[in-house]
Amino acid sequence: MRNLTVTYAGGAAAVRGVDLRLDAGSKLGVAGESGCGKSTLALALLRLLPAGARVGGEILLDGEDVLTMKWGRVRAVRWARASIVFQGAMHSLNPVHRVGDQIAEPVLLHGRATAAGARKRAGELLEQVGLPAARASAYPHELSGGQRQRVMIAMALACDPRLIVADEPTTALDVMIQAQILRLVEQLVADQDVGLMMISHDLAVLAGTCDRLAVMYAGRIVEEGPAAQVYEDARHPYARALSDAFPRIGDPSSRFAPRGLPGDPPDPSALPGGCTFHPRCPVALDSCTVEDQPLRQARAGWRAACVRVGRDGPEGAGPDRRCEGVPHPGSEARPDIP
Repeated sequence: MRNLTVTYAGGAAAVRGVDLRLDAGSKLGVAGESGCGKSTLALALLRLLPAGARVGGEILLDGEDVLTMKWGRVRAVRWARASIVFQGAMHSLNPVHRVGDQIAEPVLLHGRATAAGARKRAGELLEQVGLPAARASAYPHELSGGQRQRVMIAMALACDPRLIVADEPTTALDVMIQAQILRLVEQLVADQDVGLMMISHDLAVLAGTCDRLAVMYAGRIVEEGPAAQVYEDARHPYARALSDAFPRIGDPSSRFAPRGLPGDPPDPSALPGGCTFHPRCPVALDSCTVEDQPLRQARAGWRAACVRVGRDGPEGAGPDRRCEGVPHPGSEARPDIP
């Protein structure tokens, strides 16, 4: 994605200048609160946005720009080269069709097999995601939440795509099933050398699953870097607040003194001036109210859009010394800012 922008009717800027790269066999996590533009980003990748949305920039899939494709080419790309696992399997599966028929449908539409071959392929895919092939005859309501999510993953794999976009694939699942689904996804990515973009509000899940992590706020990427490192030592105050929202097992301080972040992301149609995070930021400088912050290099392969990060240091330098002693967002103390 190069300078990707999405604006809805009425001027709501849902995605603003996003630049991201995902290689085959790699896993990229995209995190942020509801309303930060994550799902819009996912829908834009396969041109699933409503007709009134205006999209700019480039989305290159193996070098081919999805945004300039003719509709016939877009239909050929969906499922075959790029597929999506939607949030909430019960709402995405057709309740009056058997799951085997729904898995077989993209195989038939893309001419990958005959009707008999597509049914066989559906059974093989179900077994690949850990379900008996006999479950192909079940209706969605006859399956558990974890089983339905496995069906969605099987559908996404039906035509051997190069890219899979998973939008909150484990949100509605209990922690045990969630762990099983995440292990399954990791194994499939490794075995089939596909690129995976996983979207979630849960940094802990993304840090444990993905290679790299991008944090979105108000339609922009505010931090991007190695997943585990961003989760443990975020450079942007918003990314740090998201990380701190989840208590660490074995860490009493995070259990008894949880850190939160007051307020909500801004309305995309009425974004504040300067850094869009400054109204909620406990360490904002006066300049943050008037100057938007570009992504700056915090460390090699790690960028953050904060005035306190590597502004005056050489490329590849660590965080700016002015950041030392800055509390995590949500803590009581505030630094003395000269």
